[in-house]
Amino acid sequence: MVRIHAIQTGRVKVRQAQRVAKGRGVARIANMLFDPEWTEWLPVFAWAIELGDKVVLVDTGETARVHERGYHPSWHPFYRRAVRFEVAPGDEVGPQLHEIGIDPRDISLVILTHLHTDHAGGLRHVVGSRCLVHAGELRRAQGLAGRLNGYLPQRWPRFWLPEAIQFDACPVGPFEQSAEVTGTGEILIIPTPGHTPGHVSVLVQGSPSVLLAGDATYEQDLLMSDKVDGVTMDEAAARRTLGNIRDLARERPLVCLPSHDPGCVARLENQSILVSCSRVVPSQIDSASALK
Repeated sequence: MVRIHAIQTGRVKVRQAQRVAKGRGVARIANMLFDPEWTEWLPVFAWAIELGDKVVLVDTGETARVHERGYHPSWHPFYRRAVRFEVAPGDEVGPQLHEIGIDPRDISLVILTHLHTDHAGGLRHVVGSRCLVHAGELRRAQGLAGRLNGYLPQRWPRFWLPEAIQFDACPVGPFEQSAEVTGTGEILIIPTPGHTPGHVSVLVQGSPSVLLAGDATYEQDLLMSDKVDGVTMDEAAARRTLGNIRDLARERPLVCLPSHDPGCVARLENQSILVSCSRVVPSQIDSASALK
């Protein structure tokens, strides 16, 4: 049996033009920084997958250190103008894992959908665990260019040693590549570029299957209406990813769980599957948050 836990590591607000893109190129960036309308408080989810005696963590969420003076670079316009966090120390992934009876030291594998701070901020809690990241994401986050792109490599734990995901030419529905990471076939990593070029999602196979979608989309409704976010600079890649997720849902029952979607917990508990005709219906699985 596979069991998935939703772990909310605080909340975030962004400008609406980040949630749904307005304009292209420089105009898109400007709108993301100066849009007068903010989103409501959005959750920041990480996910713990119990698979027999193994525990796989997808993303590490945010850290309460975001409230410390100087944690975010004061010169960076995104952190100055376009994001607000609310994270208490008890919201971090380590204490939350303890709350559900999982010792962070027992995490066998960490998979990061990408390296933005709200997905990698809790790395210090699992620094001894094996950790997989897309090779392109690791490259993009380095050096001055990485900092300009909003990454915070200076905040990563000193002894953190990530490994590059090794994809195989093993298609999963419309996705041409995948990486099987547990040896049992239940958990696959699939490339979902758009939000960042090296963004990945994690597919937990079952009936229904569950897609831990990171920031491939901000909400399921935006996925169904083909709305890309304001962060992506490659709109074509983002739209291909959204189309591939919808196509996957046509091929199999699929619960889609983006990292900032307030509806995730209810969909996980009710096993509500994504339907290609733009609506969601509850599946016939009785269990609340376990896949059989």
